[in-house]
Amino acid sequence: MLRRNLSEIAEWIDGELIDQGQAELQVNGISTDTRHIKPESLFIPIIGERFNAHKFVQEAVDQGAVASLWAKDQPNPPAGINLVFVDDTLIALQNLATAYLRSLNAKIIGITGSNGKTTTKDMMASVLSTTYKVQKTEGNFNNHIGMPLTILTLDEDTEMIVLEMGMSGFGEIELLSTIAEPDAAIITNIGESHLQDLGSRDNISKAKLEITSGMASGGTLVINGDEPLLTKKADSDRYRVITFGESEHCEFTAKEIVQELNQTSFLINGDTSKPYSISVPGKHNVMNALAVIAVANSFGIEEQAIQQGLKQIKMTGMRLEHVETENGLTIINDAYNASPTSMKAAVSLVEDLKGYAKKYVVLGDMLELGDDEINFHTLAGEAIDPLKINGVFTYGNLAMHINKGARRVFSEEQARHFESKEALISHLKAITEPEDLLLVKGSRGMKLEEVVEALRQESN
Repeated sequence: MLRRNLSEIAEWIDGELIDQGQAELQVNGISTDTRHIKPESLFIPIIGERFNAHKFVQEAVDQGAVASLWAKDQPNPPAGINLVFVDDTLIALQNLATAYLRSLNAKIIGITGSNGKTTTKDMMASVLSTTYKVQKTEGNFNNHIGMPLTILTLDEDTEMIVLEMGMSGFGEIELLSTIAEPDAAIITNIGESHLQDLGSRDNISKAKLEITSGMASGGTLVINGDEPLLTKKADSDRYRVITFGESEHCEFTAKEIVQELNQTSFLINGDTSKPYSISVPGKHNVMNALAVIAVANSFGIEEQAIQQGLKQIKMTGMRLEHVETENGLTIINDAYNASPTSMKAAVSLVEDLKGYAKKYVVLGDMLELGDDEINFHTLAGEAIDPLKINGVFTYGNLAMHINKGARRVFSEEQARHFESKEALISHLKAITEPEDLLLVKGSRGMKLEEVVEALRQESN
């Protein structure tokens, strides 16, 4: 983590240290929340729409912080505290993160995309860790505050840094890229997430390509070569473009894909001498793996190490998480988030898996899809194959339209909509049996992991 004296920090962020007698004071880490103050840390009081952390500076010091930033336009700076005055504390946090990154001898990989960012981040970190000391974005710390906080926790001997970059509108990824200055970047895909804010997939592609804004000269951009919205725009003399996808014109393609619940195997470009296996299910995750392999190749990581890293991925929770209940029911918990693209991929995975008595899907609302949200939900229901899925159960105001779409090919008993989680859980307990498979998927706001937990507890 950040360990610097106060004068060096002030210089990095163009701040003014009033008491020069404290210039050599050692700072160990930073804190932005008084509930998680680290001893000898620097407190950075952020101003938000509904809060102003400057009023907690004294509390932060009382709990162990040795100094604090202070915005020059804020009145009544407390006496007796080591303060560094700055124009804006949030910008100072971001500039501090950039300066700290520049002081490290590490390569930086940025990852964005409509779907698969976190999975790809986990894969990338796993592969790189076979050869280097690696740190990555933890949890959902992927925005203009979370990413700088992640950076400032990095060990000084870190060799590879994998940073997830999220967004909801234009300019956000540009800011993150400028802060991180990545040596390589991945855009997993362009889906429908954030249509509500950006209006079109074309605008989403423009926003995602902002990841090149801060990219180091001579860097590498890895993109889905099947997406013309990316291939037509990702052209620059500043960086190299590598493509992955299903089409033959892509540089990295997967052949002979075999899906199982706990792993997926495939060949790179059909080369039988290069068999790969990832410890997660789904053809869509093979696409994520191709992007990771492309970056790993660009950094000269040996093929055997790449294969090893893909086999030992540790996934962030609620992303195709495999849950076995004691009564024999298998659950795929994919309740972290949902979009039309990711929902189609998850349902397709369940359709293709073999060896189960019956297969059911529980689907919730997909949020932030804009004006066409009802049609997206209806189409999701229509796309489910009644020859491969035994029941479709929905929950949420928008998911009602998944049910309506499914009713066009499923019977009323097979496709049921529930107004409450309690009723849904009760129905699932009544119909599921040992050797059945159940997928649970919906946007984060639906909290469908509560359904998984209820079924898990039932078996204990």
